[in-house]
Amino acid sequence: MKLYAIFGNPVAHSISPTIHNYAFSKLGFNGCYTKILVEDGARLRDTFLKYKLKGVNITVPHKEWAYKLADEVVGIAQEIGAVNTWIEKEGKIYAYNTDAPGFYESIKEFDFRSVLILGAGGTARAIAHYLRHKGYAPFILNRSAGHLAYFKERGFDCATWQEFTPRAFDILINTTSAGLIEEVLPAPKELLEPLMQHAKYAVDVIYNKHTPFLTLAQKHGLITKDGTEMLLYQGVLAFEIFTDFAYKKEQIAALMRRSLQLLTS
Repeated sequence: MKLYAIFGNPVAHSISPTIHNYAFSKLGFNGCYTKILVEDGARLRDTFLKYKLKGVNITVPHKEWAYKLADEVVGIAQEIGAVNTWIEKEGKIYAYNTDAPGFYESIKEFDFRSVLILGAGGTARAIAHYLRHKGYAPFILNRSAGHLAYFKERGFDCATWQEFTPRAFDILINTTSAGLIEEVLPAPKELLEPLMQHAKYAVDVIYNKHTPFLTLAQKHGLITKDGTEMLLYQGVLAFEIFTDFAYKKEQIAALMRRSLQLLTS
């Protein structure tokens, strides 16, 4: 049996094992997927090898570490500098980013042009690069200047909370972990409310939870979406990688969507 997992901190909330194991079972694939708490990102590779895993997904806050510790980085992940999927092939760890296309798939139904991304971590990098490839010019807003250096070096418009003057954006995207455990907003309310008065959409990458960010957005009449569909679509892409593209994307998506329905029924 091939073993797979999700690494993160925290990771107890993850429903990735449910959607992957359901698809493994229905497709007759000899695999098992679990969740493993990894507190120190520097230990990702050691943990992967210790458990003799075939593949993993990596969630916050370890996506940059996952990029650094892989043997080979594939595709757009080379630009992003952060990965969320590893697969072992012939003794090497190959790294991918399925967050970026997964997120875009989840919002492409929306009619938007201007984009504000809250946060400057690995997920923000993935989304910013992918949206740029799709012709958008996302603006990055973060608490501190340190992580923004990455975006400035690559020509993205960005600012800290202190530097920022609110203006109109069509879609607001929270890529931070604010609201995952504690009931907090990803930025001060006095910054978010003026943005929400002009925006049409608010999206949170956190899934399976109605965050304070989405609650505030709904109070301002925005159309909102959590990270469940992003999880679904990035999971489909990761599943393809894990199984060496042996199954049709539509088939995987249908099974994973069904597993999510069973979770909430």
